[in-house]
Amino acid sequence: MCVNIIGWNMESSTVAKCKTKKRKNSTHTAQEEAKRFKTEQRDDEVLQCGPASCLPRVSVLPDRLQQPIALDELTELLQYAALGKTGGIKKPSWCHLRHHRKVKGVNVVIVEDLTQNHFYKHYLCLQHLRTSYTSRVTFTPSSVDVVSGIFSSQVPKQDGLSVSKADEELQEAMKNHPIITVFGTERRGLTAYVLTEKEMIKNNYPVKGMPGFEEFVCTDCADCVTDSSPLFGIDCEMCVTEDGKELTRVSMVDGDGKCLMDELVKPPNHILNYCTKFSGITPAMLQPITTTLQDVQEMLIRILPHDAVLVGHSLEHDLIALKLIHKHVIDTSLLYKRECGGRFKLKVLTGIILKRKIQTEDMLGHHPTEDALAALELAQYFIKTGPRQVLEIHWKALWRETETREEPPETHRFSDVLQALGRSVAFLGKDSDIALKESSHKQCNSDKEVLKSFRNLKTWPSFSVLQFSTLSNHLKSYFPHQERHHQMTCSRLQDMCVVLAGPFPTGFSDGDAKQLFSFCGTVRKVKMLNTVVRVHAEIEFELLEGAMLAVKTLNGLNVLGQTIKVQRPVCESMLDLDVTLEALMGDPLNASHLYAVKMNHSMTECISTSTKVNGHVSDAERLDVTPVKTVNGLPPAKVNKWLHLNTSKSELSEESVKETFGHFGTVKRVIVSAKPKESTGHARIVFVNSEDRRAALNSSEDLWKKKYLICPSLTPVHLPSWVGAENKKTTHSHSSAQEQQMDVVMRKLDRCLQKLFTSLPAGTLSVVVLLGHASTNGHLPGLCLMEVKQDC
Repeated sequence: MCVNIIGWNMESSTVAKCKTKKRKNSTHTAQEEAKRFKTEQRDDEVLQCGPASCLPRVSVLPDRLQQPIALDELTELLQYAALGKTGGIKKPSWCHLRHHRKVKGVNVVIVEDLTQNHFYKHYLCLQHLRTSYTSRVTFTPSSVDVVSGIFSSQVPKQDGLSVSKADEELQEAMKNHPIITVFGTERRGLTAYVLTEKEMIKNNYPVKGMPGFEEFVCTDCADCVTDSSPLFGIDCEMCVTEDGKELTRVSMVDGDGKCLMDELVKPPNHILNYCTKFSGITPAMLQPITTTLQDVQEMLIRILPHDAVLVGHSLEHDLIALKLIHKHVIDTSLLYKRECGGRFKLKVLTGIILKRKIQTEDMLGHHPTEDALAALELAQYFIKTGPRQVLEIHWKALWRETETREEPPETHRFSDVLQALGRSVAFLGKDSDIALKESSHKQCNSDKEVLKSFRNLKTWPSFSVLQFSTLSNHLKSYFPHQERHHQMTCSRLQDMCVVLAGPFPTGFSDGDAKQLFSFCGTVRKVKMLNTVVRVHAEIEFELLEGAMLAVKTLNGLNVLGQTIKVQRPVCESMLDLDVTLEALMGDPLNASHLYAVKMNHSMTECISTSTKVNGHVSDAERLDVTPVKTVNGLPPAKVNKWLHLNTSKSELSEESVKETFGHFGTVKRVIVSAKPKESTGHARIVFVNSEDRRAALNSSEDLWKKKYLICPSLTPVHLPSWVGAENKKTTHSHSSAQEQQMDVVMRKLDRCLQKLFTSLPAGTLSVVVLLGHASTNGHLPGLCLMEVKQDC
């Protein structure tokens, strides 16, 4: 069924042309055509009822489509797919896995250093990835190793599961317990628990001189501390912005538990997800805030003495959010070490050690002051009590994982649970810090070796992770200046949303140009090009559809007596643009999606349809709108009078769109604008199936009479804008040889992933994660692609 849908969609533009020709001599009205399409679809649905309708499928929830996911949200899906609802596993919060009981296995592919922009820049080279995976969502780059994060993620205790040896005595356990092997048995001062520089680097702490932290601010601290140095507990809350995770709140307490600082912080970038469930931060809380990251950095440097020791739980995340380097830290997640690796949650440690509840369900998110105080008191308790006594007192309640307790819930590592349940697990890739049986962990030196080793396995593992790193090596080899390469990739994608227009009358401003072209879609920016003789403009749209409609409808427009030409930039990167746009029309994510513009009366009078002769607008002028042949719903442009720029845009409402387009089929939802503060006359319409979209495209003349201009959707729905965060155009360019070599590598990667996907058993949930790229200049998001393999 999936293949049929994809096939229909990829041929939609060609079929639409043929259907339009047939309509020339047909007596059917648009409504009759729509009914016919709906009847055919209902017949198809009847035929498809049966076994296929009960197959497992994965999809992103509509309200989460344009919100990036992070590593913890990815593990939600993987745990649910692998373990189901047993043992307290909850459904993932951002996607829906239908008929999860019929999922036969889970296969995860990790592709290092490849970004979402790389995927769409080399879109034509990645035929398998773009056609075989029907669910896509942006992935936020992680500061921790993703492979380790997946296997070490915590799951609730499973009934009847014994991960560690239930009858092992305390003294036997203490011989090899990590707390004893690392810290010894004697009670010592706080300096014994301050992380060394080597330990900080190993645990991803920001360290001066290490790559990626060049722009971080250093505190004014001494080279060494003593056992009498003061302790300060600190905790931060973050949100997800266009630049990755950014600080929204910071709290700090002194050694007596007194709150010295509790500040809300306004991120400089547009917020995509407030993470209210965890951070407690809401839009209303940040609305009046003017405090910046630099402000809190200065506050901390002013408050902290030279010999201060910062205490926190997984403190590296807080310091990265603060963009702060501090030499002396104690990490409570590394103090109370677990026997099989991984870390206890702060909530669990506080409940067992301090006998206090934090982060309760009735709270809106975490409270950073509460968490900072809990981390401080846990460190003070450990230092005062000593490692041996801590282990003796709390071994049974905290470390002996076979003990049953109600609150706080006991957790196990995901990999341990899978292996204890008898599920076969496999990891193939470069060496990673994960705890798996030797037979389950195979180190490979190339993607080819990863694929070959996986396909040669005697039995298919129920859960497998494959790490592909060859592409990362190629990127570093071909493009030694990574930041420049990523900027170039963004610039090439931006070119796809750019049109050049002119000549305009003298005095025509960038504001005038923006108002004119915003009829086709949201305009990101306008650059006026004042040549010696005439005025032109470079207009960049947020979405591909805006640029497409501008070329199709505004070319030849008469603006205050001046006929303008609207065209694409002429450059090497745009030579295959038409092929790319055609492929995007056939993208599974766009199969039933339509882009529509609602124009006001003044605009429809300015842009009147007429026939074209040899590709040129005829001289016949009309004041009425005459139905003509269209291509993909786009009428040719003809302007019959000067454009008055003081007209306002026509706003759309979800109700009006559903009423108009409901004649062609069931409208699943309407996405009016990715930026709600802007009034808009354009929307994305999502039909239940692709046949309804085709019916609407074949009725474009009737919709034109109702002042609607339509075209197939091009920008995949998970992208609020085609490129994302603002990117400065770069004048650097890659050589043709470099670009061609990159295309070759991308095709090899795609073929490798296709072979892997083909070899997977039916019913396997296949997840491909492009990790993205993190740097001091910001995060370039990755991409998560998902599909359940069906029988061929």
